[in-house]
Amino acid sequence: MRFGLLGTGHWAAETHAAALAAHPVAELAGIWGRDPAKAQALADRWGTRAHADADALIADVDAVAIALPPDIQSDLAERAALAGRHLLLDKPLAFGTEEADRIVRAVDERALASVVFFTNRFAAPVETFLQEAAAAGGWDGGRATAFASIFQPGGHYGGSHWRRERGGLWDVGPHSLSVLLPVLGPVAEVTALEGPRGAAHVLLRHQSGAIGTLALTLDARPAAQGFSCDFYGERGIAEVPDAGTTAVAAFGSAVDRLLSGARNGGAADPCDVRFGREVVAVLEAADRSRREGRTVVPR
Repeated sequence: MRFGLLGTGHWAAETHAAALAAHPVAELAGIWGRDPAKAQALADRWGTRAHADADALIADVDAVAIALPPDIQSDLAERAALAGRHLLLDKPLAFGTEEADRIVRAVDERALASVVFFTNRFAAPVETFLQEAAAAGGWDGGRATAFASIFQPGGHYGGSHWRRERGGLWDVGPHSLSVLLPVLGPVAEVTALEGPRGAAHVLLRHQSGAIGTLALTLDARPAAQGFSCDFYGERGIAEVPDAGTTAVAAFGSAVDRLLSGARNGGAADPCDVRFGREVVAVLEAADRSRREGRTVVPR
């Protein structure tokens, strides 16, 4: 399968491009970016072609991998799906359910394969744990903390405008939800508060009756950084294991799953655009809750 990469930032270069170039079946057939010089440099590095126009690249490939801000990704993903291209997207899928719905509709109408890259969901230890926890049941709730500190000097993402504007809710929040939702189920109500240093503190009432809690920031004090997730219930406390892999290896697994979906007529994936849309609905509700000071039902 011929992949076109849309994006030229650090994540695109060091994860998407690296994994696609190393994949035994996929072919990195071209790169497009908003900065033509960066696109050319990245194409030269990985031995492929830089495209001056995004739609020209989309027309020349079988699938697209996108590593761009969510509002730019959502438009390009819809255009690619309308052109009949399979989608390997980054999280979050979009900044709103309206944009996410358009992508889902385009994918469904054309029976396309889709995968949203929630990194840890493509690590075998994590995925096995989630499957076993969901099958076991009996959970009263789950807790996820993601305290990153990306704005320190020398970081790769400190210059990301959308991360500064949207904060941890939209950046690390999708990762946390991608682990909670498979075990606790769909969310019925969301209440969120703004905390110090841009933190979002989110309370989820799941349709199952379980309660999920999230604590998320990209601007934690360096000494307070930490990532954890666990579930509690009749079996005690079960902590989600470490991924035990690299982002490049995980992305390679995401490519494998997209290829499998494409071979099977666009078969659903646990992390496809429908699941990506479910995550966006919860994030959108949390964003609205913390702005309006009330509980919100996800759309």
